Amino acid sequence: AAAAPGDGLPTLVAWMTGSFSSAAQAAADSSFLDIRLQMTPIWTDRTDGAWFYVEQAVAWAQDKPYRQRVYHVTALPDGRYASAVLALPDPAAVVGAWRDASLLGDLYPGDLVERDGCIVYLERRADGAFVGGTRERDCKSTLRGATWASTGITITADAMESWDRGWNDAGEQVWG
Repeated sequence: AAAAPGDGLPTLVAWMTGSFSSAAQAAADSSFLDIRLQMTPIWTDRTDGAWFYVEQAVAWAQDKPYRQRVYHVTALPDGRYASAVLALPDPAAVVGAWRDASLLGDLYPGDLVERDGCIVYLERRADGAFVGGTRERDCKSTLRGATWASTGITITADAMESWDRGWNDAGEQVWG
């Protein structure tokens, strides 16, 4: 029998929580940087899904993250999961909030701005992994010549694999 919608949300939240590193990939292939990803649950008393503070930085500059977001993860009626990506009003003011949640102070969901079209949709495979990504061309980007960006992700009990790429209007990959 198929799992009821939402049955896997606690597992997904547990697997997303923590510190992640691409050090092994960077050591094996010099075209990749050693990136650190911190994902910390916030607002755990809320009942509208799971909320994470997310910080991403190169290993040698973890005090200067290049990406800070809040993710809002919910179970969908069709059995999939959605992770909405939200921008912070003042990212510089909350650097390190994965270590010290008090830095988030009086921040509330209403203070955040959702990145339209950048929701990551995940399905649970038979082997238990959560796999998915953004919808093609929906997530707009202007980074390094791109007009849209895509994210593909696989989450398991012991790893998270994420591939962000930027694309131009002709559908040619320009970064990632």
